[in-house]
Formats: sequence, C-alpha cells, structure tokens
Amino acid sequence: MKRKLIYSAGMLMLLGSPIFAQTPGGGGTDLHLPFAYLAMGLAAGLCGLGQGKATAAAAEAMARNPGAAAGIRFALIIGLALIESLALYTLFVSYIAK
Repeated sequence: MKRKLIYSAGMLMLLGSPIFAQTPGGGGTDLHLPFAYLAMGLAAGLCGLGQGKATAAAAEAMARNPGAAAGIRFALIIGLALIESLALYTLFVSYIAK
C-alpha cells in the first residue's frame, strides 16, 4: 500500500511539473475555476458522508436510549447544520474564485 501511495505521488509530481515551466505573464491558463469546482465537489461529497454517519449514529443512539431522544435530536440538528455550513462556505468560495 505504501509503495502504491509513493508511486502515485511521484506520478502526480511528474505530471504537474509542466505547470511551473511557463514564463511569468506568458498567458497561461487560469486554474482557479477548475480547482473551485473540484473543492465544491469534494466538500459536497464529504458533507454527504458526514451527514449520513451522523444520522446513523443518532438513530442508533435513539434506539438504545429512547428517553434521551430529545437531547440526541437537538445535537443531531446542530451537528447537521454545522456540517452543511461547510458545503455552503465552499460554494461561496467557489463563486468568489470566478
């Protein structure tokens, strides 16, 4: 596994080296927009995974202790709002990058 990780990191460095070969002010491509889209996709995907894990854990906790369902639900809603705010902040930054 470690060998595969080192190999892929080396390949990424080799493939990325032509980016630094251009002259300053040489009319290169602007990479802000593709990286903004990549960041938004990554943030949205990871937020979805985090929300799924949080919801599953809250449902399991409510099933184990029905008496604490109100407190668990409150913590779940606050947690989901904070998780979703990450995706909204990333969306805001991606619009600024345009």
